[in-house]
Amino acid sequence: MAIPGARASYRHGDLRDALVQVGLELARAGGPDAVVLRQATREAGVSPNAAYRHFADRNALLQAVSDAALGLAADRMEAEIAAAPVADDPATRARERLRAVGAGYIHFAREEPGLFRTAFSVPDNLQNQASATKAGRGGQTPFELVGAALDALVAADVLPRSRRQNAEFLAWSAVHGLGMLVIDGPLRGLTDQMVDDATARLLDMVDRGL
Repeated sequence: MAIPGARASYRHGDLRDALVQVGLELARAGGPDAVVLRQATREAGVSPNAAYRHFADRNALLQAVSDAALGLAADRMEAEIAAAPVADDPATRARERLRAVGAGYIHFAREEPGLFRTAFSVPDNLQNQASATKAGRGGQTPFELVGAALDALVAADVLPRSRRQNAEFLAWSAVHGLGMLVIDGPLRGLTDQMVDDATARLLDMVDRGL
Protein backbone atom coordinates (compact mmCIF):
# COMPACT_ATOMS: atom_id res chain seq x y z
CA MET A 1 0.00 0.00 0.00
CA ALA A 2 3.03 2.27 0.17
CA ILE A 3 3.03 5.25 -2.17
CA PRO A 4 5.23 4.55 -5.21
CA GLY A 5 8.34 6.67 -5.02
CA ALA A 6 7.70 7.78 -1.43
CA ARG A 7 10.62 9.77 -0.12
CA ALA A 8 11.90 11.04 3.18
CA SER A 9 11.66 14.71 2.21
CA TYR A 10 8.86 16.61 0.49
CA ARG A 11 8.51 20.02 -0.99
CA HIS A 12 6.46 22.36 1.18
CA GLY A 13 2.84 21.25 1.13
CA ASP A 14 3.48 17.88 -0.54
CA LEU A 15 3.69 15.90 2.68
CA ARG A 16 0.26 16.91 3.93
CA ASP A 17 -1.34 15.88 0.64
CA ALA A 18 0.65 12.64 0.60
CA LEU A 19 -0.53 11.75 4.10
CA VAL A 20 -4.15 12.45 3.17
CA GLN A 21 -3.82 10.22 0.11
CA VAL A 22 -2.34 7.44 2.24
CA GLY A 23 -5.13 8.01 4.75
CA LEU A 24 -7.69 7.56 1.98
CA GLU A 25 -6.14 4.22 1.04
CA LEU A 26 -6.17 3.13 4.67
CA ALA A 27 -9.82 4.18 4.95
CA ARG A 28 -10.70 2.44 1.69
CA ALA A 29 -9.35 -0.82 3.07
CA GLY A 30 -10.45 -0.58 6.68
CA GLY A 31 -12.78 2.36 7.27
CA PRO A 32 -12.14 5.20 9.74
CA ASP A 33 -10.56 2.97 12.40
CA ALA A 34 -7.74 2.17 9.98
CA VAL A 35 -6.72 5.83 9.64
CA VAL A 36 -3.82 5.98 12.10
CA LEU A 37 -1.19 8.70 11.92
CA ARG A 38 1.81 6.47 12.58
CA GLN A 39 0.67 3.97 9.97
CA ALA A 40 0.19 6.79 7.49
CA THR A 41 3.73 8.05 8.11
CA ARG A 42 5.12 4.55 7.61
CA GLU A 43 3.27 4.19 4.33
CA ALA A 44 4.47 7.61 3.19
CA GLY A 45 8.04 6.82 4.21
CA VAL A 46 8.49 9.73 6.62
CA SER A 47 9.02 10.13 10.35
CA PRO A 48 6.10 10.77 12.72
CA ASN A 49 7.68 14.09 13.71
CA ALA A 50 7.44 15.28 10.11
CA ALA A 51 3.72 14.47 10.07
CA TYR A 52 3.06 16.44 13.25
CA ARG A 53 4.00 19.62 11.41
CA HIS A 54 0.76 19.17 9.44
CA PHE A 55 -1.51 17.20 11.78
CA ALA A 56 -1.58 17.72 15.51
CA ASP A 57 -2.89 14.22 16.15
CA ARG A 58 -4.75 11.30 14.66
CA ASN A 59 -8.09 13.11 14.85
CA ALA A 60 -6.74 15.93 12.70
CA LEU A 61 -5.68 13.46 10.02
CA LEU A 62 -9.02 11.68 10.22
CA GLN A 63 -10.83 15.00 9.72
CA ALA A 64 -8.80 15.71 6.59
CA VAL A 65 -9.38 12.20 5.24
CA SER A 66 -13.09 12.43 6.04
CA ASP A 67 -13.30 15.71 4.11
CA ALA A 68 -11.45 14.19 1.16
CA ALA A 69 -13.78 11.18 1.18
CA LEU A 70 -16.77 13.51 0.98
CA GLY A 71 -15.15 15.14 -2.03
CA LEU A 72 -14.87 11.72 -3.68
CA ALA A 73 -18.54 11.07 -2.93
CA ALA A 74 -19.36 14.36 -4.67
CA ASP A 75 -17.29 13.27 -7.67
CA ARG A 76 -19.29 10.03 -7.89
CA MET A 77 -22.55 11.95 -7.70
CA GLU A 78 -21.36 14.38 -10.40
CA ALA A 79 -20.45 11.43 -12.63
CA GLU A 80 -23.97 10.05 -12.21
CA ILE A 81 -25.43 13.46 -13.11
CA ALA A 82 -23.27 13.60 -16.23
CA ALA A 83 -24.46 10.14 -17.29
CA ALA A 84 -28.16 10.87 -16.72
CA PRO A 85 -30.50 11.22 -19.71
CA VAL A 86 -30.94 14.80 -20.87
CA ALA A 87 -34.64 15.40 -21.34
CA ASP A 88 -36.09 18.31 -23.30
CA ASP A 89 -38.74 18.91 -20.66
CA PRO A 90 -37.34 20.97 -17.73
CA ALA A 91 -39.47 19.09 -15.18
CA THR A 92 -38.24 15.70 -16.36
CA ARG A 93 -34.68 16.99 -16.51
CA ALA A 94 -34.88 18.25 -12.92
CA ARG A 95 -36.31 14.95 -11.73
CA GLU A 96 -33.57 13.00 -13.48
CA ARG A 97 -30.99 15.22 -11.84
CA LEU A 98 -32.35 14.52 -8.37
CA ARG A 99 -32.41 10.78 -9.11
CA ALA A 100 -28.83 10.92 -10.33
CA VAL A 101 -27.70 12.70 -7.16
CA GLY A 102 -29.34 10.04 -4.99
CA ALA A 103 -28.18 7.13 -7.13
CA GLY A 104 -24.59 8.42 -7.16
CA TYR A 105 -24.63 8.72 -3.37
CA ILE A 106 -25.82 5.14 -2.90
CA HIS A 107 -23.44 3.83 -5.57
CA PHE A 108 -20.55 5.44 -3.69
CA ALA A 109 -21.64 3.71 -0.49
CA ARG A 110 -21.75 0.34 -2.26
CA GLU A 111 -18.55 0.78 -4.27
CA GLU A 112 -16.46 2.41 -1.54
CA PRO A 113 -17.90 1.33 1.81
CA GLY A 114 -14.69 2.13 3.70
CA LEU A 115 -14.60 5.66 2.34
CA PHE A 116 -18.34 6.12 2.84
CA ARG A 117 -18.03 5.16 6.51
CA THR A 118 -15.04 7.46 6.89
CA ALA A 119 -16.78 10.41 5.22
CA PHE A 120 -19.30 10.53 8.07
CA SER A 121 -17.10 9.33 10.92
CA VAL A 122 -16.22 12.80 12.22
CA PRO A 123 -18.95 14.66 14.15
CA ASP A 124 -19.74 17.79 12.18
CA ASN A 125 -22.33 20.54 12.16
CA LEU A 126 -24.66 21.14 9.28
CA GLN A 127 -23.18 24.54 8.47
CA ASN A 128 -19.84 22.85 7.78
CA GLN A 129 -21.34 20.69 5.04
CA ALA A 130 -20.69 23.50 2.52
CA SER A 131 -16.97 23.68 3.33
CA ALA A 132 -14.64 23.81 0.33
CA THR A 133 -12.52 21.06 1.90
CA LYS A 134 -15.45 18.66 1.42
CA ALA A 135 -16.07 19.57 -2.23
CA GLY A 136 -15.38 17.43 -5.25
CA ARG A 137 -13.64 18.44 -8.44
CA GLY A 138 -16.75 20.35 -9.52
CA GLY A 139 -16.51 22.62 -6.48
CA GLN A 140 -19.62 21.34 -4.68
CA THR A 141 -20.06 19.08 -1.68
CA PRO A 142 -22.59 16.22 -1.58
CA PHE A 143 -24.89 18.43 0.51
CA GLU A 144 -24.65 21.25 -2.02
CA LEU A 145 -25.38 18.87 -4.89
CA VAL A 146 -28.58 17.78 -3.18
CA GLY A 147 -29.55 21.42 -2.62
CA ALA A 148 -28.86 22.34 -6.24
CA ALA A 149 -31.00 19.45 -7.46
CA LEU A 150 -33.87 20.59 -5.24
CA ASP A 151 -33.49 24.18 -6.47
CA ALA A 152 -33.78 22.86 -10.03
CA LEU A 153 -37.06 21.16 -9.07
CA VAL A 154 -38.39 24.47 -7.78
CA ALA A 155 -37.28 26.29 -10.92
CA ALA A 156 -39.06 23.69 -13.04
CA ASP A 157 -42.28 24.06 -10.99
CA VAL A 158 -42.05 20.46 -9.78
CA LEU A 159 -41.40 21.26 -6.11
CA PRO A 160 -43.55 24.03 -4.62
CA ARG A 161 -41.40 26.79 -3.16
CA SER A 162 -43.35 26.45 0.10
CA ARG A 163 -41.98 22.90 0.46
CA ARG A 164 -38.39 23.69 -0.49
CA GLN A 165 -37.14 24.71 2.98
CA ASN A 166 -35.05 21.95 4.60
CA ALA A 167 -36.04 19.43 1.92
CA GLU A 168 -32.35 18.43 1.84
CA PHE A 169 -32.80 16.79 5.24
CA LEU A 170 -35.51 14.47 3.93
CA ALA A 171 -33.81 13.46 0.70
CA TRP A 172 -30.42 13.05 2.40
CA SER A 173 -31.85 10.98 5.25
CA ALA A 174 -33.53 8.61 2.83
CA VAL A 175 -30.53 7.84 0.63
CA HIS A 176 -28.06 7.82 3.53
CA GLY A 177 -30.25 5.41 5.45
CA LEU A 178 -30.41 2.96 2.56
CA GLY A 179 -26.68 3.24 1.99
CA MET A 180 -25.91 2.42 5.62
CA LEU A 181 -28.42 -0.43 5.75
CA VAL A 182 -26.86 -1.97 2.65
CA ILE A 183 -23.23 -1.79 3.78
CA ASP A 184 -23.55 -2.18 7.57
CA GLY A 185 -27.12 -3.13 8.37
CA PRO A 186 -29.58 -5.97 7.82
CA LEU A 187 -29.76 -5.30 4.07
CA ARG A 188 -26.10 -6.14 3.49
CA GLY A 189 -27.08 -9.68 2.46
CA LEU A 190 -29.26 -8.55 -0.43
CA THR A 191 -28.21 -9.34 -3.97
CA ASP A 192 -27.06 -6.53 -6.25
CA GLN A 193 -30.32 -6.74 -8.17
CA MET A 194 -32.35 -6.44 -4.99
CA VAL A 195 -30.35 -3.37 -3.94
CA ASP A 196 -30.78 -1.86 -7.40
CA ASP A 197 -34.53 -2.38 -7.17
CA ALA A 198 -34.64 -0.94 -3.66
CA THR A 199 -32.64 2.09 -4.81
CA ALA A 200 -34.99 2.75 -7.72
CA ARG A 201 -38.06 2.50 -5.52
CA LEU A 202 -36.53 4.68 -2.82
CA LEU A 203 -35.73 7.39 -5.35
CA ASP A 204 -39.31 7.15 -6.65
CA MET A 205 -40.52 7.60 -3.08
CA VAL A 206 -38.30 10.65 -2.53
CA ASP A 207 -39.53 12.20 -5.77
CA ARG A 208 -43.18 11.69 -4.86
CA GLY A 209 -42.73 12.60 -1.21
CA LEU A 210 -41.12 15.98 -1.78
